[in-house]
Amino acid sequence: MPPLARASGKGMKRRPKLDWRFVQRFCSIQRVLFPSWSSQNVLMLGTLVGVTLTEQMIIYQVGVIPSQFYEALSDKDYGAFKNLAGLAFLLILLNSTLKSVDQYICSLMSVSWRKSLTESLHRAYFQGNVYYTLNVLREDIDNPDQRISQDTERLCKQMSTMVSRLIISPFTLVYYTYQCFYSTGWIGPVSIFGYFIVGTITNKILMGPIVSTLFEQEKLEGDFRFKHMQIRSNAESAAFYRAGKVEHMRTDRRLQTLLRCQKSLMNKELWLYIGVNTFDYLGGILSYIIISIPIFSGVYNNLSPGELSALISKNAFVCIYLISCFSQLIDLSTTLSDVAGYTHSGPVDTAFILDCVSYKSPFSEQLLVEELSIKISQGSNL
Repeated sequence: MPPLARASGKGMKRRPKLDWRFVQRFCSIQRVLFPSWSSQNVLMLGTLVGVTLTEQMIIYQVGVIPSQFYEALSDKDYGAFKNLAGLAFLLILLNSTLKSVDQYICSLMSVSWRKSLTESLHRAYFQGNVYYTLNVLREDIDNPDQRISQDTERLCKQMSTMVSRLIISPFTLVYYTYQCFYSTGWIGPVSIFGYFIVGTITNKILMGPIVSTLFEQEKLEGDFRFKHMQIRSNAESAAFYRAGKVEHMRTDRRLQTLLRCQKSLMNKELWLYIGVNTFDYLGGILSYIIISIPIFSGVYNNLSPGELSALISKNAFVCIYLISCFSQLIDLSTTLSDVAGYTHSGPVDTAFILDCVSYKSPFSEQLLVEELSIKISQGSNL
């Protein structure tokens, strides 16, 4: 049955972005990384949770010590000052140790995640003739070798930088929101939440174009690397045909395409960096505005100058740290855009695509199927 239109996937290609498809693919990756509650990755994650929670408890103690210093210095209490200095040194040393252990566990998790994910990809890649299908027959999947090696390593590394902050954020947000409400009333948490919502929406808008551009850059990086590998593999034949100038021109053309995409990515990231840095610095000013409200309204008129200084220092730490927690989530937008790009560059679940296909019987002029467009995914039924 001769086809009247060639099957093509170009018209149905989707641009990678932060959407429900990203969530589905990301969740499928997590099922590979955490196959059971007793797996090594789950145990490492549990250890990380314990370390980060302890670290946050120490950070709070370190944060309120300056308020005690203010009070001791205002009262000229040398004994209290000496005890606070010793306690501060001990807490800072403990906090530095826990922070280092936190970073060490994240690095180990990155390696362990890469092992689990790469082995899973290898099982699928070498099953049957999948490796042949992906490299020869499937034009919609570019550079499977790069996706398995380079993109997987980068994805795991980026996720490991996010996991610590994502784990601890719910606990810190709840606790410091309560402390902020206790000190400044409802205006404090509401102002900070509004600041975070505006920042999140702004960065979501700025992140959208970056995901697809990053995906395209990784594709072009693979194409450029493959061109050099092709020249290395066929160097003798190219020299025999004196094809140096032609290959030079073709390789430079791929380089220029890659560099144009790279510059486009940098231009789009500039606006995201401006948004992230602006909200970071606005957070510091917002904390003092919030603290000034109960002071100028006369809530703390009954306190002495020393007690007021100590209270301002403690309230400043609570508000600034709560804003910092939200700022860290906003800062994660740059990392999340990278994670989304690498997640979309993983193996796709599409078996094949038909786009506007018509065919008929060789013994009749009547069309059996006309303008058929369908996408078949692995594991799905017609």
